[in-house]
Amino acid sequence: MTKTILLVDDEIQLLSLLSDVLTKEGYRVISARNGREAIYSARQGKPDLIILDIMMPEMDGYEFIRQHRRERDTPIILLTAKVEEEEKVLGLRMGADDYITKPFSPRELVARVEALLRRAKSPTDKTRNLRVAGLFLDFQSRRVEVDGRPVELTRSEFDLLAVLMSAPGRVFSRGELLEKMQGGYVQGYERTIDVHVKNLRNKIEKDPHNPSCIETVYGVGYRLAGAPPD
Repeated sequence: MTKTILLVDDEIQLLSLLSDVLTKEGYRVISARNGREAIYSARQGKPDLIILDIMMPEMDGYEFIRQHRRERDTPIILLTAKVEEEEKVLGLRMGADDYITKPFSPRELVARVEALLRRAKSPTDKTRNLRVAGLFLDFQSRRVEVDGRPVELTRSEFDLLAVLMSAPGRVFSRGELLEKMQGGYVQGYERTIDVHVKNLRNKIEKDPHNPSCIETVYGVGYRLAGAPPD
């Protein structure tokens, strides 16, 4: 079945270029020029994935994510010309799954699209729950608790935590985390893992600046400690 992609950007030339690229790859493409148009297009077109610019008139990408996440959990790739870390952190924290900084190659964007659609097509097939000390994760309801306190996670944060909780103490490289989270590896996406880890720590760690739950193994990757924060 043909997948539908919603492109949202106020640059007409970029919309046209990306539409041509994705159409040639076999996708059905719909587009919007700002966040307000995108809300309508998403409701009517029910896209399988959204490629979203951050800085737009009328409604920016952040506000679109906030409103859209109330209705659907569509995979979202952010397009941004900004290089500041906090801009990327904010977008992923609000529920975006990936980001790509302008300028970028069409091949890289297509690879990111394929990776996210692959993950959405093959959700984690688990029936058991995971519990590591005070951390509890329920696959079926996608519920997470820290010492009995419910914590709201984005889809990417949930999937990342599920991988780490599946093998406490094991060190996962960024590439391994990508493989397990989305069934494939996309070069250039590794640093997005770092941002997801940062956001996840802010939600489950007692002191995110001195994490005791998700540990960094420098030069290798990340691991879940045997016990979460008190």
